[in-house]
Amino acid sequence: MARILVVEDEPSIALGLEDDLKLEGYDVEVARDGEAALDRLRRDTFDVIVLDVLLPRKDGFQVCRELRRGGVTTPILILTAKAQEAEKVMGLELGADDYVTKPFSPAELRARIKALLRRSAGAGVSAYRFGDVEADFQRFELQRGGRPVPVTPIELKLLAAFVRRRGQVLSRAALKDEVWGKDTFMTDRVIDTHIANLRKKIEPEPSDPRYVVSVRGVGYRFDG
Repeated sequence: MARILVVEDEPSIALGLEDDLKLEGYDVEVARDGEAALDRLRRDTFDVIVLDVLLPRKDGFQVCRELRRGGVTTPILILTAKAQEAEKVMGLELGADDYVTKPFSPAELRARIKALLRRSAGAGVSAYRFGDVEADFQRFELQRGGRPVPVTPIELKLLAAFVRRRGQVLSRAALKDEVWGKDTFMTDRVIDTHIANLRKKIEPEPSDPRYVVSVRGVGYRFDG
């Protein structure tokens, strides 16, 4: 039974989500504000976090940022009442895995959660070495020259996608589907930013990459 933490301060929405997800067979807990969510996540683990953006004490963006900086890799689905592109992009850049815009249908939310659970369970490659880099995808750890390198979950998911399809040219659309999911909104700028950050951590010369190579007009290829 997958465990889901719902972080939502609106009582009617929180109750509706809790009841609906329990009917689907999930073990559901509810936190009413950002601080309560962080406290709960320090003491226990969940399979998915459903995180509202507009929360008292700490908003969803702050919660997401603190979780990712603290090494928590649990899939995060953000709920936002705003349809503005900038807010969606901000959540994804902070390490969220997907988003749903209010109002949403229970069926859509259930489908997004199931997709996150499938992606989390089927991560594929467990570890990989190239050059002086060693990536452990199960522990979400990266080392270079035997020393730990701070890395975000999205950066490691990108690296895992490249490793799974090494030698193949991957378009930005293909990377979006592999890392964020087919139904996730994602701009080329966000993908390029994450790849640039990944290069800084794995390339001997990030400005002249050896491993994550740009293929002009097509996308990227991993030569590790």
